[in-house]
Amino acid sequence: MSSLKDLKLAIVCPCFNEEELLASSVYSLYEFLDILIEKKMCSDGSFIVLVDDGSEDSTWDKIKLAAAKHPTKIRGIKLAFNSGHQNAIMAGMTYVAGYCDAVVTMDIDLQDDLNAIPVMLEKHASGAEIILGVKLSRTGDSIFKKATARIYYKLMQYMGVDLIPNHADFRLLSRQALNNLMQYQEKALFLRGLQPLIHKNIATVHYHISNRMTGVSKYTFSKMLSLAADGITSFSIRPLRMIFYMGAGVFVISSMLAIFSIISYLQGNVLPGWASITVPIYVLGGIVMLSIGVLGEYIARIFTEVKNRPRFIIDKLTDLDTP
Repeated sequence: MSSLKDLKLAIVCPCFNEEELLASSVYSLYEFLDILIEKKMCSDGSFIVLVDDGSEDSTWDKIKLAAAKHPTKIRGIKLAFNSGHQNAIMAGMTYVAGYCDAVVTMDIDLQDDLNAIPVMLEKHASGAEIILGVKLSRTGDSIFKKATARIYYKLMQYMGVDLIPNHADFRLLSRQALNNLMQYQEKALFLRGLQPLIHKNIATVHYHISNRMTGVSKYTFSKMLSLAADGITSFSIRPLRMIFYMGAGVFVISSMLAIFSIISYLQGNVLPGWASITVPIYVLGGIVMLSIGVLGEYIARIFTEVKNRPRFIIDKLTDLDTP
């Protein structure tokens, strides 16, 4: 692949409380990048960016140590506070934008297959601007995570969000795609949903996910729910339409019951009943509360966006020079 030998590649990895596996993961990444360079699949100027997303352990110390040992190949970014997985990835991509020809994003636990990166690079050389890593199996995930992942993708598809099932945040973006992404400034980031908007030339690479080397995933169930909410409210108005349809249905049923009540009253068939009073109150009360909750989610997103606060704040860099 002679067309790749001059390509400057950046590999961006978000890190949050990963002191247990950071040293081994960075070593594997560094060795793998050297192999790519030797095979002329990227240039010698390629590098790794480790983003510490406000960790509370010694993650940043280990990042500094790795960057000091390999200053030309490893860079570190420390965010001032925990900004979230998506924002940590965005911080790394913002840092490398303009200084690389392509960027690969992946989690530092290296459950995503490094051997998929050469295939991504080959597809990029063939003209693809965005290459998505798609999991063939989830043997490295728990039963709970497998089940919630299936529900998650089905829910997102039902809500009309354009997603590729079993693709998370393992992807390659070309310089053009990365520059296009930099134009999107929304605060509730959902990178998986933005991909079809930044370039139409998208390819996929399939791979098998592996087990974590050590430690546990920091992507909790509450964070998955938050990500799903960001995806739905950022890319779909279907929940609002569902409220409208639900309200219209309740109105029709209520109108029919009102007509029935009037007819029954005129015929003298009215019987006092507890159920006929309490059940409609509970049903309507539940629908109203659900509707208020959905509207509240959208209003919260508007509130977040109009404040226009920064998505992340960089506290420290291991190298103050540009990449």
